[in-house]
Amino acid sequence: MTAATRYDAIVIGAGQAGGPLAGALARAGRRTALIERVHVGGTCINEGCTPTKTMVASARVAYLARRAAAYGVRAGSVTVDMAAVRRRKRDIVESFRSGGESRIKSTAGLDLLLGEARFVGPSPHAVEVKGADGTEQLAAPLIFINTGGRPSRPALPGIDGVPTLDSTSIMELAELPDHLLVLGGGYIGLEFGQMFQRFGSQVTIVQRAAQLVPREDADVAEEIRKILCEDGVEVLLNTKAASAEPVGDGRIRLVVQNGGSERALLGSHLLLAAGRSPNSEALNLGAAGVETDKNGFIKVNERLETSVPGVYALGDVKGGPAFTHISYDDFRIIRANLLEGGNADVRDRLVPNTVFIDPQLGRIGLSESDARARGGNIRVAKLPMNYVARALEMDEARGFMKAVVDADTGLILGAAVLGIEGGELMAALELAMMGKLPHTVLRDAVFAHPTLAEAFNNLFTTLTP
Repeated sequence: MTAATRYDAIVIGAGQAGGPLAGALARAGRRTALIERVHVGGTCINEGCTPTKTMVASARVAYLARRAAAYGVRAGSVTVDMAAVRRRKRDIVESFRSGGESRIKSTAGLDLLLGEARFVGPSPHAVEVKGADGTEQLAAPLIFINTGGRPSRPALPGIDGVPTLDSTSIMELAELPDHLLVLGGGYIGLEFGQMFQRFGSQVTIVQRAAQLVPREDADVAEEIRKILCEDGVEVLLNTKAASAEPVGDGRIRLVVQNGGSERALLGSHLLLAAGRSPNSEALNLGAAGVETDKNGFIKVNERLETSVPGVYALGDVKGGPAFTHISYDDFRIIRANLLEGGNADVRDRLVPNTVFIDPQLGRIGLSESDARARGGNIRVAKLPMNYVARALEMDEARGFMKAVVDADTGLILGAAVLGIEGGELMAALELAMMGKLPHTVLRDAVFAHPTLAEAFNNLFTTLTP
């Protein structure tokens, strides 16, 4: 057997944690191997944040162009060139990816190896990389797993007999779907559903649960449903997909059930948007003794350590919040502990997120339902966006702002902002939470007029006796 090449560290996966971590380790003087099987940048740059938000932007332009007359602008007939939308998306992705790859390749002490990695026993710190030019053996005292996740495929009768799309392949369409069926009412289903409706498709979202985005408060989910329906999206709640089959004209017949009734939907395309699975099965984790849960997510402690000393897991492959910024924060935790002598962990970290429907949903901290379940003494501030001057001036007044406040301390426990630039407004509330500012500071702050931020004055004034 060929002798293993020794490194100080091996990073498996060049995603939003793995790439920065490999570079930091190498710059700290630790010889590092970064193994990537597909492309640098992980899900975010290649199939997630970057391409989807690029296409969301194109869809919003189409939406605004069709509304031009409401602003006193004559725009004429609006059509969408999906091939051009795809080309714009590809160009931006390639720019981001090539930039990241160039930085990696120019880092001294860092080797980028393209291939599939797997652990080989009996040592838990031995890795085999199978690439286009053969197989290579590596070993290192520190190994970091950042292999991410992929779209899940539901167990649905007939599903293997019909063409399906996932969150990656749908962005490669060169022609507009006539009728897009979306299986799943979470973040992915909502973003693509609204996006393709704005491009010009008929869209039906099939959601098994009683509300969209089930982890959100019921009032938030209902407002999102109203917005999507107002835009022309058909939303079916409490509806289970029972079977799928092709029909003679190239369409897909999706049978759905709601209570005791059954209905057949005919669509040109079917998007599977019902969850994600970890990329862990090819790693041969059992050979290293790395434990996973029943779904294949790698188990870690609060310092991101697996069941094997010296082996860590970062990002989506470990489960938990599947956000790029959380993956990057995982990298910062490892960097702080291994390179900076720190004692960082994941406990009590805030988890912001934004759903890029339009208007956006920005979320941070506890929801109202979670806060009430904890039994604390809380107050809830709520303000419709049609009370916000800037939103009215922009004719973007759908949605509302809501904040959960500790009634005893005045501190903000969480917030949901469903409104124009909701993600940016949420970030301002997050800063207040990080600084442990009572809500009265935002209530009494002098914000520039007219801006969206000045809505915080009125939002928190609703709590004033």
